Order: sequence, then C-alpha cells, then structure tokens
Amino acid sequence: MKPTLVILAAGVGRRYGGLKQLESVGPAGETIMDFSIYDAVRAGFGRVVFVIRPDMETQFHAAIGRRYEQRVPVAYTYQRLDAVPAGFAVPPGRARPWGTGQAVLSAAGLVQEPFAVANADDFYGAGSFAAVSAFLQQPQGGTPTYALVGYALRNTLSESGAVSRAICRSTADGWLEDIVETHGIERDGAGARRTDENGQVHRFTGDETVSMNLWGFAPSFLDELRAAFERFLQANAGSADAELYLPLVVRGALQAGRARVKVLPSTDRWCGITNPRDKAAVVQFIRGLVEQGAYPDRLWT
Repeated sequence: MKPTLVILAAGVGRRYGGLKQLESVGPAGETIMDFSIYDAVRAGFGRVVFVIRPDMETQFHAAIGRRYEQRVPVAYTYQRLDAVPAGFAVPPGRARPWGTGQAVLSAAGLVQEPFAVANADDFYGAGSFAAVSAFLQQPQGGTPTYALVGYALRNTLSESGAVSRAICRSTADGWLEDIVETHGIERDGAGARRTDENGQVHRFTGDETVSMNLWGFAPSFLDELRAAFERFLQANAGSADAELYLPLVVRGALQAGRARVKVLPSTDRWCGITNPRDKAAVVQFIRGLVEQGAYPDRLWT
C-alpha cells in the first residue's frame, strides 16, 4: 500500500502578511508545495491530503489543487476552531484553531494507511521524502513505530534572524530519546547560538539534529492524537492562544512508552518562508537546484 502525504496548509501567515503557502518561488511560478508534492510522488506516495481553512478553499483549489488532480489522488479537509470533542466549547476571544496536532487530527476521516506529515511552507528535499516513504512502506509490528526526518541544525538556519527548532536527542542507533522546542537560535559562524532569558549564551556546533515537522506515522497515531487533544483541552480549554503542537504529542507517547520513533538522518538543506525577506533566498536556492538538474525548468508540464 502506498503511503499518503498530509500537508498542513492552514497557517494564517501573520508574520508573512499573507498566504505564503501560495507564494511563487520556482522558475515557472511553482510554490514550495509543488516541489514537496513532486518529490513525494517520485518517492512513492500515492495520495495527497491538504489540511486548509474553510476560507481558503476557493483560492487554494484554483491556485494549487487543480494542477495535481490529474497526477495524484487529492483530498481536502478543514482545520476548524470549533472542531472540538463533545463536552468542550470554544472559549470567548479565541480566533484561531488549536495547533498542528489538531491540524493532523482534521485528516483522520481521510487516512487509513501509513502517512507522512509535512508543512506547506517548508522545502524538505527529495532525499528526505524518499527516506520517509521507504520507512512507511516497511512492515511494522509490536510497539507503534513512527519516524521523523532529522536535519543538521546548520542546514536549517535562516539568514533573516533567529528561529525556533525542535532539537532531538537520539541513541547511537538512531532512536529518538527526547525532542525539545528551542527558541531564539541564530547563526554564529559555522554553528549557532541562543541567549536565554537570563542573558546566558548557549552555543551549538551546527551538527545537532533537529526536526522540521516531516514525520511518518502509522494510522494508529490518530488515536494517540485524539486522546492527546482531549487531555490538552482539559488543561487549556479556556485559553485564547494555547496550541497543541505535533512534537509534544509524539514526545508524550514516547515518554509513556506507547511508541518509539526512528530518526531518519537527512543531508538535505531545508529552506522556508517565515518573513517576506525570506523569499529571495528561497528563490535563489531553488534556482540553483534547477540549474544542477535536480528539478526540471517546469515541474508540471
């Protein structure tokens, strides 16, 4: 059975000031999603599920969905603020949905096979999709086994300023032990550094493994998500801004012994769009890959 790719495309893009998921970065006007789906189809994914907001449907389908529908089966689902379990209500003043954990859960009715999760505005690289596809097509037994694609920190840093990264600690044979969201990381020569709230500087070599939210899951992970979302709402139902982040759900399952996670190391360079000034660097990077022959001049002909 071919795995499915779930693309999280419901982000509002507050820092970017618009729908960065639809921003053209390729030589023929391609978006970052175009390159991700092109790489995923080449790697053996058999279907794509887009998680979007209801207000994006018309624009998203016209700009993105139609170009894939003749190439790979496509489905759409919505991340809604009011999609909460029975017994819970949306608190007054809350305007946005509940984070990436809820976004993936929004696809539960459409996914019955092994699946990967990727962000719409992150460029992951062909090798990364090939690795997670190969993992998902291997038979799994016993304790539920997930995968994350791990990047070298130095290959994920932005020239536009500090970033947040989920730093991974793994065993020598590549099993995840812990994952910690770390904020304020900025390039520092060949490595990186961050300054904590007490003014102490923490330095990184650049070799640290980080997750950029490219995951591989068995369908049973959706049950883990349902339970995690209910626990989250019990603790945060009155919050106007708390979010259930996907890495936190995985971390909880890992620490409770309900799952194990294989880290798939990638040598690919990540790039993405957070701020408007990021776009020029992404365009230049992708142009370089096209010139090297990694991608054709026009992806969809």
